[in-house]
Amino acid sequence: MASWCENMVLPPRVLIAPRPSSANGQGNILSLRHPKLEEEIQYLFSNGRLHEFNWFKERYGSWFLGDYVCEDGSIYYCTVVDPIFILLPLFEAARMSNGKDLGKFRQLDEILYIEGYPGYQHLMSIAGNHMELVCEVKEVANMKFFRLDDSKVLTWLCCKVVHNIKEVIPKFGKNYAAQGERELLKDAIQIIRENLKDEPWLPVLCKKLQLDISEINETTKSNDTSFCAESSPIPAPARPSEGNIGNGSAKSSKGRPAKKLKAEVGSKNIKDMFRRVTRSGT
Repeated sequence: MASWCENMVLPPRVLIAPRPSSANGQGNILSLRHPKLEEEIQYLFSNGRLHEFNWFKERYGSWFLGDYVCEDGSIYYCTVVDPIFILLPLFEAARMSNGKDLGKFRQLDEILYIEGYPGYQHLMSIAGNHMELVCEVKEVANMKFFRLDDSKVLTWLCCKVVHNIKEVIPKFGKNYAAQGERELLKDAIQIIRENLKDEPWLPVLCKKLQLDISEINETTKSNDTSFCAESSPIPAPARPSEGNIGNGSAKSSKGRPAKKLKAEVGSKNIKDMFRRVTRSGT
């Protein structure tokens, strides 16, 4: 092994991530709950933005890192994720609504305190501004109290689907650009669905957009059947550990047994290229 990495506990991996702008040149790797799967997933919080880790691997390939050859030709890359997706389950649980009762107003520090997940505390600086889009907010004695508002969540989801994702999908290629309005909406819902629980949001979103939820579910089954590689988890030796990432040396993870990565072959579906990193193959 080359001299620059001989003291590393784990072998080097290639990660594309934003350069931290802070003076110490570091970002924070946070362990948070996946908003749909409810499993522990790691995110990068840097420059006031939350990023998720993604993984991609060709069948053949290696990396030349200076005078070191990294036989694992896979690449890890960070993409920005809207923190509302990550925080939505927390705010939904925090209001404790029951039937016609809309629930309680809570302060941010109460909502973001999740036992075993101190990483949420790092999001205090951005949570308020983002969650005001989907919450009813009351201010008492210079203190803000939040309660999730279903109508605001639905409006935000429609904006994501109609004005954001649907307009971007045609840029992926001619096949996507040739799709009709209805098909584009379905594809957009499939994308946000990866970070969104089906209940209670998917039925109301489909109803608002005048889509048949059974068609959405059938499309999901079709994509899962045709997907030719495992939804790649980051194996323990390659998974960044919670802490800092930046100019310092690499840190080891929690030492869990590594899972074998499967190469993605003949990818045609958009999910094949941008597949969410999870710790399970589901």
